[in-house]
Amino acid sequence: MPELDFKGKEFVYNHHLAVPHRPLMPHPDKSVLSSPSGRGAGGEGARLDGNLIIHGDNLHALKSLLPMYAGKVDCIFIDPPYNTGNEGWCYNDNVNSPMLREWLNSNPVGIEDGLRHDKWLCMMWPRLRLLHELLSETGSLWMTLDDNEIHRARMMLDEIFGEQNFVATCIWRKNYAPKSSARHFSEDHDYVLVYAKDSANWVPNLLERTDEQNAAYRNTGDPRGSWRPNNLSARNYYSKGTYPIRCPGGRYIEGPPQGRYWYISEEKFWEMDRDGRIWWGEDGNNVPAPKIFLSEVKEGRVPQTFWDWTEVGHTQDAKKDLISILDFSSSDDVFVTPKPVALISRILELATTEHSIVFDSFAGSGTTAHAVLAANAKDGGDRKFILVECEDYADSLTAERVRRVINGYAFSGTQREELHREKLTFTSLKKADKLLDHIESIKHLDGHRFDNIKSEVKDGELIVTGEKAITERVAGLGGGFTFCILGDAIEMDKLLTGEALPAFEQLGALLFHTATSEVLPSPPTPLPEGEGSRMVEEVAGCGYLGESTHYHVWLIYRPNLEFLKSREAALTLPRAEAIVKAKPGKRHLVFAPAKFVSQKLLNAAGLSVEFAPLPFALYRIERS
Repeated sequence: MPELDFKGKEFVYNHHLAVPHRPLMPHPDKSVLSSPSGRGAGGEGARLDGNLIIHGDNLHALKSLLPMYAGKVDCIFIDPPYNTGNEGWCYNDNVNSPMLREWLNSNPVGIEDGLRHDKWLCMMWPRLRLLHELLSETGSLWMTLDDNEIHRARMMLDEIFGEQNFVATCIWRKNYAPKSSARHFSEDHDYVLVYAKDSANWVPNLLERTDEQNAAYRNTGDPRGSWRPNNLSARNYYSKGTYPIRCPGGRYIEGPPQGRYWYISEEKFWEMDRDGRIWWGEDGNNVPAPKIFLSEVKEGRVPQTFWDWTEVGHTQDAKKDLISILDFSSSDDVFVTPKPVALISRILELATTEHSIVFDSFAGSGTTAHAVLAANAKDGGDRKFILVECEDYADSLTAERVRRVINGYAFSGTQREELHREKLTFTSLKKADKLLDHIESIKHLDGHRFDNIKSEVKDGELIVTGEKAITERVAGLGGGFTFCILGDAIEMDKLLTGEALPAFEQLGALLFHTATSEVLPSPPTPLPEGEGSRMVEEVAGCGYLGESTHYHVWLIYRPNLEFLKSREAALTLPRAEAIVKAKPGKRHLVFAPAKFVSQKLLNAAGLSVEFAPLPFALYRIERS
């Protein structure tokens, strides 16, 4: 398979491995911890296993989420910079290369930057590597782009995901009117790239059938229900598809149309006719048409690769929604390029179940969370979202939108009613005085119902519209989320000096994932602070992290330097005996600052316990 080559690739190829783990630090005051509907995360305090909005560099956030979510995410939607030269994005990954550091001097990346495509690929490569790790074996990735990077993105994703896991390129017609200012063509569409973790194990859900599709079926009293006629002929060659047909009304049909073939054999055709599955027309002389019964077709419709704005929204929809939710005074205040909720809802409809985890590492205005909450409210599901946004508006825009969608918000806008529309002709212009009098009469008769009556000429038509300011409250969708920031990087070598002491949950999740290449089945329970206090499972002061394929994993740790230096933090023979008794059946891996029992003694006692020292540098498993 051809490979994509770009400047800096050799330095970023495995850069995701060198990114440090930074703990997620919850901010309960910026979170929504309770919900009127009770849907989603919330109601139990800040938690890391429910809906999340993370403020921080998305590369570091992706690495921090691996211990908890590797192989668990069902649907990834990302809307990265299109790299048009106008976004002002900066390449700022801390890659240990003089070449890449030199690039920083030209930030932000602009249209004049001759290396902007290389920089975009360097920025996307390690993020896509980590996204690939987060995706479940039955998961899919959806990425919006335009013509600036679509072809490079295809080659990059083919290399990371495997060419065989490319699913489709969907066309989203995002504009409802052409741009007259375009120099060559009005660019009316974007792309949605679709890749599966394993295309052999992934198929999209069917879409709901439309009223228009169902209207094509007629009810003629057949006990099998409504049906529609189908074409008997097809282009594909069929050796048994050239027979003549005598119609019940007497017409003789010599065979299928030139260049086509009947798609069923003669024996099958007459068998269907005896079963009342052939339509001959009112007079019995039509070209026969097999009946397709609505009761026998798929319950949904197969998705197509062309998505029109009439079905999935357009860019102006997205801006208007954001303005109404966040009380922006005008579209000029919307400094991001939001996607319409309908677009993300279509992706969720195709790629998720009621229990899916949905991830967006370029969260922007929070549309993905809005769509997830709307999907849960519609079908009673408990989908979870994880959003990452690096910009300063992560709290004031991204999270604030989600807060308002959860709790409900007041909508202020303008209600419009068309009062008169008339195509302007030369004749009507000659009677301009009469036309103006008519407009005045409309204002006189209907003025009391509106704050303003607006008259305008648009596309050769006179349009009179009544406008009235309205304020109403939009009901909340329910749910909740935990708002997090990224803490300082966990450096194992600094653990016992007290310079870096992460929380038990963060360190435990990291150690479990690094040692087993698996994800914690549930958040670990921290060791209690008090002397002699009891663990939930009462296992001699050892904190149980969870079960992997080969091990039961334990951690003796508190973010307290005095504890870590004390005898209480060591693995002892009684502790080893207690944990083996508590969790029989597998070997045990115990992380602790020290041990007061040799491996030889543990083996002699028949205890399948392995000691892993903190710091963890000697035990770390680097994975490609």
